[in-house]
Amino acid sequence: MDKKEQINFWYVIVAILSVLFLQNLYNNYTKIEPIPYSQFQHFLEQGQVAEIAITDQYIYGTLKVQHADGFKDFVTTRVEPEFAEELEKFDVKYSGVVESTWLRDLLSWILPMALFIGVWLFVIRRMSGGMNQGMMSIGKSHAKVFVEKETKVTFDDVAGVDEAKEELVEIINFLKNPVDYGRLGGRAPKGILLVGPPGTGNTLLARAVAGEAAVPFFSISGSEFVEMFVGVGAARVRDLFEQARQLAPAIIFIDELDALGRARGAYGVGGGHDEKEQTLNQLLAELDGFDPSSGIVLLAATNRPEILDPALLRAGRFDRQVLVDRPDKIGREQILAVHAKKVKMNTDVKTEQIAALTPGFTGADLANLINEATLLATRRNATSVTMDDFNNAIERIVAGLEKRNRLMNPEERRVVAFHELGHAMVALALPGTDEVHKVSIIPRGIGALGYTIQRPTEDRFLMNRAELKNKMAVLLGGRAAEQVVFEEISTGASDDLARATDIARAMVLHYGMSDALGNVAYEREQSAFLQSNMPMPQSRSYSEETANKVDNAVRTLVDQALERATKILQTNRSLLDQTAEKLLKTETLNQPEIAKIKQAIVPDALHL
Repeated sequence: MDKKEQINFWYVIVAILSVLFLQNLYNNYTKIEPIPYSQFQHFLEQGQVAEIAITDQYIYGTLKVQHADGFKDFVTTRVEPEFAEELEKFDVKYSGVVESTWLRDLLSWILPMALFIGVWLFVIRRMSGGMNQGMMSIGKSHAKVFVEKETKVTFDDVAGVDEAKEELVEIINFLKNPVDYGRLGGRAPKGILLVGPPGTGNTLLARAVAGEAAVPFFSISGSEFVEMFVGVGAARVRDLFEQARQLAPAIIFIDELDALGRARGAYGVGGGHDEKEQTLNQLLAELDGFDPSSGIVLLAATNRPEILDPALLRAGRFDRQVLVDRPDKIGREQILAVHAKKVKMNTDVKTEQIAALTPGFTGADLANLINEATLLATRRNATSVTMDDFNNAIERIVAGLEKRNRLMNPEERRVVAFHELGHAMVALALPGTDEVHKVSIIPRGIGALGYTIQRPTEDRFLMNRAELKNKMAVLLGGRAAEQVVFEEISTGASDDLARATDIARAMVLHYGMSDALGNVAYEREQSAFLQSNMPMPQSRSYSEETANKVDNAVRTLVDQALERATKILQTNRSLLDQTAEKLLKTETLNQPEIAKIKQAIVPDALHL
């Protein structure tokens, strides 16, 4: 209850007491004595009554002279005359009593009204999000305000993103000591945008800022600004910045900024999106309106910066864009070390080995990996988590859950065994390919009847033409093995064939690696930024004659890769048959068996 409501409450109390006091004075001044009906009859017989007023239930009267008890006016309740005569015979003192029904009458209309008001308030509160202010709160910001002791997350809990941490540490120091940081005339950035793939720690970094900063931290999601009522989003933006100004210095964090800041005009023709554009316009106005010297910094995170409005990203609004990318091997070691503090590890577990086996994993993936390994160890009643648990967890994440109840007939098992060994042996025979860790014919996931796990020994950012051709040959090794052994091909190589074709097409169209077409990029990659698995529609910008040459060049690259894989397997046919029989018995080949195959295999002698 605020101060204004408290004052109104005391006004009501004083008014009620004043009314009761005045009523008491009036009653004392006009005192009317209630008397029994029998006494009224006695006054009548003695001629003491001066005048009376009769109602349906009462008789009001005045005596000629004041009674000895100090009253002159009186009131009594009427009694039927016949009944009064009967009572007079027995000398009984009697009086009429009227049953009071005022409480019943009062409740008869108060209870329905109270029930109606209660239901109405409940419905209004549910519609307005359960806020105490009801419908009046619909334009209020729903931002959560954090202080240092509430989040319990600091920069010590964030690893693998050292550059992003340095940027945010500078902002926190600027807020804590603005005089020292502004001594040369510099100012704090108005806004910092954290961009990166999902799971890399954008939101965790923001929570760490809340834990490190000794200033109020407003946290809200971009979707919370969007409502069904026009103007609500803009009102919430205004309210959010007003709250921050009152508590400045402060940090405002908007998660999933793309829900709020999508480029204007990107919604197509027609209405229905004016509310989002008004909200964005209000955010742009607020970013221009506050002075960074007041101590307000806007922090935002998004996975899709490519769809944000250009006006939002210009200097003076979001001055810095910090990339929170997938961690490298050292970063993965640091992240694993942070998450491993809460887990009982066996002495054989080495975080550097796990980091080497998980290239491309984000911080969220690594946290999930440790949890999966812990659950596997718990399931077998172990006292600690071993390296085998981590290997099994990696397989479960990469290849899917084992499906041992998915029974295959003997012929299918032979095809799958030779197919997976084709991948493995081609990879072992070619130089510079990713290391083979495991070969299995146990079905996993939705459609995988077997799998070959290859993991790079180090992080790679560039690949040359020879390495791409080697990768195509490894992908087509399964199809080549089926042709060599069974002189037939199956549908099991459809995904391998599609991936090899994609590599060949990228070599021709994007990388200019075709001798027939020269060093020309015929297409530009237009996939969504940070969303490599979401290709955008392409528009062809070359002639039909060039398109035919592209098709021929792609087909040539794929055919060469298949021919190369076939020659490797034909050269090592006896080793292929022996290893396949062993794989059919054991269902899995691990590192020791794979190392023996690598020693016995005849490497590829073809120079590309």
